[in-house]
Amino acid sequence: MDLLQDTYAQLVDLVGEDLTEKIYQLYRGQQVSCPMRLYNRDKVAKQILTEYNGHNIAELTRKYDYSQRWVRQMIQLGREK
Repeated sequence: MDLLQDTYAQLVDLVGEDLTEKIYQLYRGQQVSCPMRLYNRDKVAKQILTEYNGHNIAELTRKYDYSQRWVRQMIQLGREK
C-alpha cells in the first residue's frame, strides 16, 4: 500500500485491492475523465416521459439531478412528438 500512487491508494480504500487491480489493468496509461452527471441525458429524457404522472416534476428533478426547467422542457418536447 505504501508504494501505491495516491490515486490508486484512494481506489484501494474505496473499492478494494482486487477491483483496483482490474481498473489498473483496464485503464493504465489512459486519461480517464468522469462526466459530471451519472445518467445519460437522452436516456433520462425518455425515462422522464415514462415516469411523469402530471404532478411529480420535483421528484424527477431530485431523482435524476436535472433542473426543473430542463425536466419541463423534456416533457414538453415529448408531448410535441
